[in-house]
Amino acid sequence: MAENKFPTEVVSLPSKGLLYPKESPLSSGEIEIKYMTAREEDILTSANLIKKGIVIDKLLESLIVNKQIKVDELLVGDKNAVLIASRILAYGKDYTVTYMGKEVKVDLTKLKDKKMDKKSISNGNFFEMELPATKRKIGFKLLTAGDEKEIDKEVKGLEKIGGGITYTLTTRFKHQITSIDGNPDVKHIRDFVDNEFLSRDSIAFREYVDKITPDVDMNWEYTDDEGERRRFTVPMTVSFLWPSAGI
Repeated sequence: MAENKFPTEVVSLPSKGLLYPKESPLSSGEIEIKYMTAREEDILTSANLIKKGIVIDKLLESLIVNKQIKVDELLVGDKNAVLIASRILAYGKDYTVTYMGKEVKVDLTKLKDKKMDKKSISNGNFFEMELPATKRKIGFKLLTAGDEKEIDKEVKGLEKIGGGITYTLTTRFKHQITSIDGNPDVKHIRDFVDNEFLSRDSIAFREYVDKITPDVDMNWEYTDDEGERRRFTVPMTVSFLWPSAGI
């Protein structure tokens, strides 16, 4: 670890680095980040960055020590892991969430990585599956933070001309699927998603993607005052990264 003027910690990535090119620093399966300072708090409260929706990315750019690593290149699950580690280093492991009208304390250090099926990984970030209904063979990738930004941008554009319909699901498919029966043509993929992707196949595809996607398991279980077991998904907002921000 290089000497720095600030304290740092190494974060283990849920992907173990297995889905990145070997020449990428992310292939090590670890990212070194520095502790949050007042400078990062300035970033978190920047009205301009919040309005543009880029405040989280700017925060991570500031915290990641190796500037060769670009936030857009991070798989979504790996980005989540870095965000959680950043929050723990800055404000501690306890995170209070309001659920069903009551405050629940979450210990962020007890959130574990989802179990990753390493057998499904044979060619980096490229996967295939046969759809159960049509038997078509789908080639696809797992989405990065950069992909998510492009999807969000496209969805917002479609909302303006779509008569109130949001096209989030189909837009996501169009960015994630890389080939149909070996054909990588973008127009062919988009036509397939719009006109031939049966609901049964769509559900099976989403379930398979969820199964193999490395990420942090954000589900939290606790026992309420009546002794009932409860379960919810821990939210991650700007207030997650700065509890006193009031945003």
